Amino acid sequence: MKDFCVLGSGIAGSLVGNKLSKKYSVEVFDKARGIGGRSSNRRYVKNMSFDHGLQYFSPKTKIYNNFLTKLLKKKKLKIWKGTHLDFGFKKNSAKYIGVKSNNVISKYLLKKIKTKCSTRIIEIRFISNHWVVTLNNNKKINFKNIIFTCPLPQVKILAKRYLKKKILKLNVKISPNITVMVAYKNSNEIPISSIKFDDKIIAWASNENSKKRFRSKINLWTIQTNLLWSKKYIDKYKDNKSKLSNLVLKRFEVITGIDSTKRCFEDIHGWKFAFNYKKTNLSSYWDSKLGIGICGDWFLGPKAEDAFLSANNLYNKIKKNPLKNKRV
Repeated sequence: MKDFCVLGSGIAGSLVGNKLSKKYSVEVFDKARGIGGRSSNRRYVKNMSFDHGLQYFSPKTKIYNNFLTKLLKKKKLKIWKGTHLDFGFKKNSAKYIGVKSNNVISKYLLKKIKTKCSTRIIEIRFISNHWVVTLNNNKKINFKNIIFTCPLPQVKILAKRYLKKKILKLNVKISPNITVMVAYKNSNEIPISSIKFDDKIIAWASNENSKKRFRSKINLWTIQTNLLWSKKYIDKYKDNKSKLSNLVLKRFEVITGIDSTKRCFEDIHGWKFAFNYKKTNLSSYWDSKLGIGICGDWFLGPKAEDAFLSANNLYNKIKKNPLKNKRV
C-alpha cells in the first residue's frame, strides 16, 4: 500500500507529489493524456506546438522566484523575449517559459514519480484506516492518504462526504476559458511575441514562433477569449467547435490583418474551471485524521504561482501535522 495518492499532475500536484516523495511513496493520476494540467502543450507537427493553457510564469514572491531561477539555471526554463503588447496599458513583468513546452515544470518534478495519465478516478472510499480508490477501468487501489489538486467543484463530486464545513462553505466561483489554436502557412513572421487585448471577444494572443522553440514559415498562434465570451459558450462549444473557432479567428484576423486564406490548421479547447479571481481564506486543506488534503491555485488566485504556493502550504501542513492514526 502506497502512502499518497495525488489527483492531478499540474503545478500543484507535481510540486506536492515531489515534496512528499522525499519521505513517502507517491503515485500520481491524471485524466488528461499528458502531464501538466492547465500548463498542457498541444503538438501540431514535429517540434511545433501550442501552449494552449498556461502561457508563461511570472514570479511575484521570493520563494517562487527562487524556484524558477533554479529551473532557469538548469535550462528547463528561459526568458520569453520580444515585444509584448498590452492594450490594457499595464506594466509588463518578466515572462519565463519552458525551453520545450510550458509543462516542463510538472515533467521535471514528476520525473522519478510513478504517474498514470488517461486515468480517471471514479470513486473514493475511506475504509477503517485507508482509502480505496476506484479507477475508470474498475481497478481498486489502496492508499494511506489522498490529495486532490483539482478545482473544488470536481473535488466535491468525489469527496464531499469526507470534507469539513470550512472547505464545503468556501465561496469559490471558478471562471472558464476558451482557447483557439491556429496555424497560417507561408506567412511572414510578425515581430510581436504576445498581445493583451481590450476586446469584446479576445483577451490574449501568443505568437508561438516567438518562443524560439522551432523555425518555420508556418506561423502558430494561441488565442484566449475573454471572461464574458468564455462564460457564454463554455457549455456548448463542443457542439459548435468549427463555428466558434471561426468566429474568434475572424475577429483576430480583422485586428491583426492576417490573411484568413492562409489558415492551414485550427482547433478549439475549453477549460471549464480555469481561474478563480477571488482569494479564499484558506491556502490549502488538510485533515490529518482521515488523511485527505486539497491544494490548487483557486485557493489563492488565478496564477500558476498560486498553485505553487498552495501546494507548498499543504506540504508544510502535512509535515507539521502528520496522521493522527498510525496506519500500516
